[in-house]
Amino acid sequence: MKFISWNVNGLRACLKKGFLDFYREQSPDFICLQETKMEQGQAHVDLEEGCLEFWNSAEKKGYSGTAVFTHRQPLSVAYGMDKELHDHEGRLITLEYEQFYLVCCYTPNAQDGLKRLDYRMEWEDDLREYLMSLDKVKPVVYCGDLNVAHQEIDLKNPKTNRMNAGFSDQEREKMTVLLSSGFTDTFRFLYPDLTGAYSWWSYRFNARKNNAGWRIDYFIVSDRLRDKIKRAEILSTVEGSDHCPVLLELDLP
Repeated sequence: MKFISWNVNGLRACLKKGFLDFYREQSPDFICLQETKMEQGQAHVDLEEGCLEFWNSAEKKGYSGTAVFTHRQPLSVAYGMDKELHDHEGRLITLEYEQFYLVCCYTPNAQDGLKRLDYRMEWEDDLREYLMSLDKVKPVVYCGDLNVAHQEIDLKNPKTNRMNAGFSDQEREKMTVLLSSGFTDTFRFLYPDLTGAYSWWSYRFNARKNNAGWRIDYFIVSDRLRDKIKRAEILSTVEGSDHCPVLLELDLP
């Protein structure tokens, strides 16, 4: 079963840069999008017949937002985590299937000067609690732009970026706590020491050309799915956004 996650940084813009060609070429069972910056119907997304679309758009126009496209009919769908504090920015979609939950997430950015860090910490605690509650019922596949480079190996310039948004000690610690709560970072599970593997590059300073990037897009699964991991890849040659897609294949029917 093939899963893809991609922060498209505006789906309407990405549609003009080859999104549909990529989707058709890959033909995933699930594609999870972040930062769609639109509502369903604001652009024609020409998917295959029978493809289901699940959208969670922010109340603020042109901001944030998530979507999941799949041919597989879920048992149930949830938008947000049923907490007033968190459920206005379209950041979370959960699809329930017989064997697992799929959670598509666009984690809030701590922002310049870490001015949103306190809120980010609340989000992290509540999201971890939410994932653990799902995990008690059945295994979880959790993916998205999680806006943190967990280890120094996960970004090009760790020393100069320490305590910047996405690489603060606090954000990194929250990821450590999540992973110690029964979850596995699939990419690092397969490639624990691989360097130069990034999923986001600034548009400035020729960052992508020089591969001066960050790995902030993830597939994280319940520990008991570890033996089902077949592939975990960062599709760094795919353009169309300042992020590239990440891919997971699980040995599930």
